[in-house]
Amino acid sequence: MKQLYFLLCLLLVGCRSEPKVDYEAQKSATFTTAAVAGPHPLATRTAVEVLRRGGNAIDAAVAMQFAMAVVFPRAGNIGGGGFLVYRAADGATLSLDYRETAPAAASRDMYLDTAGNVTEGLSTRGHLAVGVPGTVAGIAAMHERLGTLPWAELLQPAIDFARDGYRLSESEIDRLKRYHADFNEFNETTPFSDSTLGAGAQVKQPDLAATLIRIQEAGRDGFYTGETADLIVAEMESGGGLITRDDLAAYAPAWKEPITKDYKGYRLLSMPPSSSGGVALAQMAEMVEPYPLGDYGFQSVRSVQVIAEAMRRAYADRAEYLGDAKFYPVPVDSLLDDAYLRQRMADFRFDTAGTSVTTVAGQVAMKENFETTHISIVDSLGNAVSITTTLNGNYGSKVMVDGGGFFLNNEMDDFSAKPGVPNMFGLVGKEANAIEPGKRMLSSMTPTIVEKEGELFMVIGAPGGSTIITAVLQTFLNVAEYGMELPEAVAAPRFHHQWLPDQILYETDALAGGVLDSLTELGYQFREVNSMAVIKAVRVLPDGSLQAAADPRNPDDDVEGY
Repeated sequence: MKQLYFLLCLLLVGCRSEPKVDYEAQKSATFTTAAVAGPHPLATRTAVEVLRRGGNAIDAAVAMQFAMAVVFPRAGNIGGGGFLVYRAADGATLSLDYRETAPAAASRDMYLDTAGNVTEGLSTRGHLAVGVPGTVAGIAAMHERLGTLPWAELLQPAIDFARDGYRLSESEIDRLKRYHADFNEFNETTPFSDSTLGAGAQVKQPDLAATLIRIQEAGRDGFYTGETADLIVAEMESGGGLITRDDLAAYAPAWKEPITKDYKGYRLLSMPPSSSGGVALAQMAEMVEPYPLGDYGFQSVRSVQVIAEAMRRAYADRAEYLGDAKFYPVPVDSLLDDAYLRQRMADFRFDTAGTSVTTVAGQVAMKENFETTHISIVDSLGNAVSITTTLNGNYGSKVMVDGGGFFLNNEMDDFSAKPGVPNMFGLVGKEANAIEPGKRMLSSMTPTIVEKEGELFMVIGAPGGSTIITAVLQTFLNVAEYGMELPEAVAAPRFHHQWLPDQILYETDALAGGVLDSLTELGYQFREVNSMAVIKAVRVLPDGSLQAAADPRNPDDDVEGY
């Protein structure tokens, strides 16, 4: 068996003596049997090898997530958390919330100074920014319930990458260099030193390999108890963090029913709270459905108005109502009520821009950075997996567990450090997302599966902070309304409105042909950005083949299959 793993590692990583990166990302391809879209070629190839060996989509996702923790350190992780949306070949659906939680010692005002103002950087950098990680528990839970191949076998490729080394891509080298000073501020040493950041640099991560071996041998207990837990707690104590052994031992992921919404013959399946993604996506889809977007045309003045005003209203509701439903009475049914959503657009007019001053959260009956990462998988049986995971910012809190070899998240910033004050993504939250011990912080991650006439149609998701939800919506509409092929739909320029600040962000090539000028005349305000969320998607074509597309916005995004 060891020889098999060694040969697999050679297949994936190639000859290590060559001073170059020995893998290359492909952005789109069509496969007959199974397909994977993800953030890094070594991770997607790991998943495809699992599928070829008879593993199902969950098996591939397990191996891929651990591989990403090694080869994609800016966002792949065992020190963060995530969400799974799953659709079995027979149409059964599930979602799994393995979002991080606030430590037991966390408190509502922990990031405020004596004057009651948010202390800059305290929730985004360093040990106090870290929430209790959920990734390993989540992966273990999905494997226990839905996996088929042995756990130890699925971790071995990641262990081999960490122990034997792999070559950093130019994109990852550039990103690591950008945060080198941050690493030095919070860590005595990391594997990403000056000597490993040259062209075609090879990096080995022996501490991470040892951590992964403990997880391989003991499952979730190899992370949440024993030596790894001791290392995490020692790191917390060294830097003033809050996570304790009890916090780690008590962590539990949660199985839930996905959010569902019908749209013109399609059905969207997405993530419920503590993600805001599913609710907001469903709201926006319902609000734009009555309008003939296909007739208006892609990014015409009317199309942009309708979509942007739906975005504005959904994000206003997000700020008011969405949070961890275990701690706050999130009115999901009311927020997704068709009559309520029709009423939300009742004051929309084509002859003038709306404003976020006058657009507030709707009245409902009370009874919910861009460095995240996403994978979309469809296996040979038709099982589909949509998973988004994150450390939040690039390399999370910038804290690497000494002796453990992995970065910890800075997810505490996704709480409302002070209700009404924006977080690092400019998102405003209120009481629903205030800090409480054991609570999951609100997320914009939107892993989504789309059905068409009852059959699997698309698997989609993205990193991108607050722009994730709107990017998923636009990519779906690009296919469903504007008739684009999936690679074109993924690459198409995008725009984004999140209620506050009251402006539309747009990518450089978006809103062309005078559309920007026309909308400005109507009173809309704009800010140009280089890029926003990075989509990874798989579409089932009419002949049953699988069209996979990775986003050109990230050089390392890759699709693989067979």
